Amino acid sequence: MTAVRRSRMASTDRPTADATACCTAPGIANVSTNQPAGSTCPRCGVRGKIVDTQTLKAMLAISLAVIRPVEYRFCRTVQCPVVYFSSDGRQTFTERELRERVYQKHPDDDEVFVCYCFRHTPGTMRAELRVSRISTTVERINAGIAAGQCACEIRNPQGNCCLGNVTTTVKRLEAATKLT
Repeated sequence: MTAVRRSRMASTDRPTADATACCTAPGIANVSTNQPAGSTCPRCGVRGKIVDTQTLKAMLAISLAVIRPVEYRFCRTVQCPVVYFSSDGRQTFTERELRERVYQKHPDDDEVFVCYCFRHTPGTMRAELRVSRISTTVERINAGIAAGQCACEIRNPQGNCCLGNVTTTVKRLEAATKLT
């Protein structure tokens, strides 16, 4: 039995009767980062990046009743099936339990979003490069950010801005385009 299933079965978290209290429960929305140890992924051993609980809530495609008042981290290791894990080591979540595929787990897949807010993929960037020999993806994302249309903290599985990933992907694709 997986750790996720064990933690779900062992969970004593119950929904509150007051619908307004569920979204503002202390210790859930604003998780303390003073949790003991557990900064490395229990599967691959690589240090994970802290993610806000709102990101986890937005990404999970399973009942949010499994979320506990602990710190959660994002595992970016390509070969590791774990995407999120709790710092107490009692929970892990894989892509099967998420709403989106995760770019960091599939950086060479042309169909996986690099930018989740504006839906850019390596495939759409590659197509633009084939036609115009230049990518305007970063500029278009920056324009969207300036217009207040970005929500990376919630829509991006890593819980923060995608521009670093997008810039790296554009450079990699531009280099590959120049070789062909």
